[in-house]
Amino acid sequence: MTSAGAANPPEQHAAGPLSDVFVVDLSRAVAGPHAAMMLGDLGARVIKVEAPGTGDDARGWGPPFMTTAEHDRESTYFLSVNRNKESICLDLKDAADLMLLEELVRRADVLVENFRTGVMHRLGLGAERLHELNPRLVVLSITGFGHDGPEGGRPGYDQIAQGEGGLMSLTGSGPGDPQKFGTPICDLLAGMYGAYGVLAALHERERTGRGQIVRTSLLAAAVGVHAFQGTRWTVAGEVGRAAGNHHAAIAPYGLFRCADGSVQIAVGTEAQWRRFATGFGIDADLPGLATNSDRVVRRDEVIVLIEKAFSTWNAADLLTHLDGLGIPAGTVRSLDAVYEWEQTRSQGLLVDVEHDSLGTITLPGPPLRFFAPSATERTRTTHRPPPRLDQHGHALRSWLSRITDTAHSLSE
Repeated sequence: MTSAGAANPPEQHAAGPLSDVFVVDLSRAVAGPHAAMMLGDLGARVIKVEAPGTGDDARGWGPPFMTTAEHDRESTYFLSVNRNKESICLDLKDAADLMLLEELVRRADVLVENFRTGVMHRLGLGAERLHELNPRLVVLSITGFGHDGPEGGRPGYDQIAQGEGGLMSLTGSGPGDPQKFGTPICDLLAGMYGAYGVLAALHERERTGRGQIVRTSLLAAAVGVHAFQGTRWTVAGEVGRAAGNHHAAIAPYGLFRCADGSVQIAVGTEAQWRRFATGFGIDADLPGLATNSDRVVRRDEVIVLIEKAFSTWNAADLLTHLDGLGIPAGTVRSLDAVYEWEQTRSQGLLVDVEHDSLGTITLPGPPLRFFAPSATERTRTTHRPPPRLDQHGHALRSWLSRITDTAHSLSE
């Protein structure tokens, strides 16, 4: 799959589905870096190009920061979206550094960028120039609100997009309490959409021999996950509003108080409802309870009824009872509890890496696993730590210098 004539950079990655793919990551903050990290998790070689001196904006986002004995400071925010990459600092306004970047582009399969609309063109790296350098190049371009349209080019950060894209209106205790998601969800989703767009473009390149440009935005990511709330408006003409910890279209489905805390239940079918009602001495056919539609309309009454039934149960015993009834249920874990949960580690969702200055650190791991038809697991188990700023700059500059000299010699 690698671009024709590409010369591989030093220090080859471990095997993976994308082990023959070379990515140049010009992005910063979260959306672009997350997309590039996803490709790196799958085995792609990812070279992160950063601004001299400061590097990626996320290197300064904190606290918390981790400080080494040598007083190097590493942002845990940056560490979260930059594993499996190498770092080189290039000043894209400097002619010599821009030439080095062009040499990387000539050999890349993918370029990721999330500059504001027009910045790449002003740098001399517009779409025509990139594909002049490398006709097989796939370019992933992520913006805040889209590259065109009446507000194309508008700058966007995650929380702004959560609000403008409607997600905050659906999140909170009620319609008057809009809340943002607890992680930069529009950034992360834009990165995910971008990564799968890249994979589709690479697949098509196998047929056509040519690259293309993949575009997405934080706004597109927000709208892309409206799901039933979207069609609730576009088809039925109803505007969804925040409903706290209870589902807008299914009941009972949400967080319910019990004697010593709370549990979550998801009664998604009428068969489950009848088992649930029988298990707690509730008449499943009472007026207002017989169908899901009835229960949604009378949700507040249903909540009162269920919390009364739960009021004498402690959470641990209640979860055991619900499991026996075949009702999906769970607790609300804090993040430390999630990472201490053996089920989390069993799924490969924690990885240990050896950071150049921090030593051994544990990171949240990739969410995908791979298996052969024989059920033998083929998931990548070793990962590259997030890089220090310009950590690989010298090696990469030396490599680029050697291959450039070779190319010049061959052309003479």
